[in-house]
Amino acid sequence: MNLHNYSLHMDFIMVGFSNFPGLEIYFIVFFVLSYITTLMANSFLILLTYVSPSLTSPMYFFLSNLACLDIVYTSTTSPKLIHIFVIANSSITLSACIAQYTLFVAFTSTEYFLLTVMSYDRYVAVCRPLHYSVLLSRTFCRATSVSIWIIGFIASAPIAVATSQNCYCSSNVINNFFCDIATLLELSCTSTAVTQNIIFVEGVLFLTTCFLPTIISYIFIISTIVKIKTSEGKHKAFSTCTSHLTTVTLFYSVIFVLYMTPRLAVTQNQRKVMGVLFANVIPMLNPLIYSLRNKDVKDALRNIRKHEVFRQFISS
Repeated sequence: MNLHNYSLHMDFIMVGFSNFPGLEIYFIVFFVLSYITTLMANSFLILLTYVSPSLTSPMYFFLSNLACLDIVYTSTTSPKLIHIFVIANSSITLSACIAQYTLFVAFTSTEYFLLTVMSYDRYVAVCRPLHYSVLLSRTFCRATSVSIWIIGFIASAPIAVATSQNCYCSSNVINNFFCDIATLLELSCTSTAVTQNIIFVEGVLFLTTCFLPTIISYIFIISTIVKIKTSEGKHKAFSTCTSHLTTVTLFYSVIFVLYMTPRLAVTQNQRKVMGVLFANVIPMLNPLIYSLRNKDVKDALRNIRKHEVFRQFISS
């Protein structure tokens, strides 16, 4: 059996949080509760946008996409992590590891584009409100939604293929709680130049097609808000962007720490904590961020009990 075939059949040992002795029960409780909360909160938000006539604008269409994304996104890591804690079996095959980080990269890439589209939605709502229904038509929203999900999986494919060609013989211990691409590359005993080049190229593309347009959108939004003469008008305009801006700030801040800071500047345990924030906490917080400060969502919550679909959902 050659080295590559051996790698394909090897098992990795996922360290997870075993280097925090005595805290296992707290980790189990946290991850189980956070996963259940994420599933319930995001599912409820999807249901709310579906049954509420007041939540039919493009903003809430993309918000339901974000809720769906958060569900599948956290489901790539949480079930395996909970399994490790409960069953005390920390092994994972290379093929399962590749599948996990492929989905993780795909959903992360999708969220890049989704948050960018949502920033464009906020730009049109604030800066060009009279053209909102034209620029963000139902056809445009549906086509954009399908496209960004497809692009997310396309973006993950080259990384998955390149990484699967590497040989892993230096160690089989993954010092993380999921198969993070950076951690996996450290275990390769062959050159990872091709994979690193792909990651670099895709990083530059994401920077130019997602991050910069988001920044530019908010520059226009802020400049428009500043020109509004009344304080009430400024508050109303800015309040429509607060939730999205909070989500964007959290998302890019954690990405920056995890993948753009030097490896020696942040310890592995600190990266694990940031990884938990990225993979578990943010998907749980997103529906709360979009609900607590949103008048339309609050009004919809007050009226949802009157809806037949909701009553059927509760009684089922």
